[in-house]
Order: sequence, then C-alpha cells, then structure tokens
Amino acid sequence: MANVDVVRACLESCMAQDRETADRLIAEDFVFTSPQDDHIDRAAFFERCFPTADRLRSQQIIEAVPASGDGVLIAYEYELKNGERYRNVELSTVRDGRITETQVFFGGRVPGA
Repeated sequence: MANVDVVRACLESCMAQDRETADRLIAEDFVFTSPQDDHIDRAAFFERCFPTADRLRSQQIIEAVPASGDGVLIAYEYELKNGERYRNVELSTVRDGRITETQVFFGGRVPGA
C-alpha cells in the first residue's frame, strides 16, 4: 500500500470508528500533535482523539498527496452535527506501512457553511 493510501485509510477508519483497522495502520511508537495535543503517544491518541468522530456528521478528503521523504499531506473538510463546517490539513509520516507521526494544522470555519 502506498503511503498516501495508508494515511487515507487511517483517516477513514477514524471516521468509521474502525479501531481494528486503525490499530494496524498506526505504529506502536506513534506521536500525534495538534493545537490541542502536544506530542501525545499512541495510547493517549486512542483515548482522547479517536473517539471524537461521534461529533461529526460527515468528513470528506479533499486532497492526499505525497510530501518529502515518507510524508503525506492530507486536507479534509468535516461537518459537525450542529452544521458547522471546517477544514484541516495533516502531515503524517509513514514507515513500513504504518503511520509513525501525525501533525494536525487546524483550519478555519468554511465560509458560507
């Protein structure tokens, strides 16, 4: 599986709350960073971040492209259950078919949504 496909499948597994697939795609030494989470480990990610999909009505991947080295940039738009829409970008590092790091860059609210 190409690195882009690994990241795409992982994001989709999070939305579907498919923990079995996410477990296969996320490395044991995984590190997650966002404006709300500073370099948390895999266990903290699964405890704090993974279960938040229940806040979403939908999520759509806009773009997923290779970045330098083992990196993948993915942009997505999501709609909260209250109707608000947002866009984020993530930079993930994939090694040996598993994600070792993800950095999330929060976007703003989508205008007119």
